[in-house]
Amino acid sequence: MNQTFGELLRSIRRSRGMSQRELADRISVDFSYISKLENDRIPPPAADTTMKICQALDVQPDLLLSLTGKLPSEIKELIGSNPKALEFLRKAHAMKLDEKDWDELHAKLASLR
Repeated sequence: MNQTFGELLRSIRRSRGMSQRELADRISVDFSYISKLENDRIPPPAADTTMKICQALDVQPDLLLSLTGKLPSEIKELIGSNPKALEFLRKAHAMKLDEKDWDELHAKLASLR
């Protein structure tokens, strides 16, 4: 069974030993907002808010971001302003890459630098 955004957020927050209030304070929102997110009573936040949450929890943002279906503004700007990046993503999409393919592509990308 796949976790929802709220379930994963709660799990990560608890694993960090952080209260809802503490997380809310760190990202400058009301703690009831965190409660509503964790109970899936509201949709996942904007990508930039998700990034703040991940920073406060000291976790890589990719998993939580993938559950929101949203992209951080910096990534939107990169894709929107770079035709080659957009072409790359279109080709990857057309190839219907699976998890293993993405892992291999990631490894090849890392070897470029």
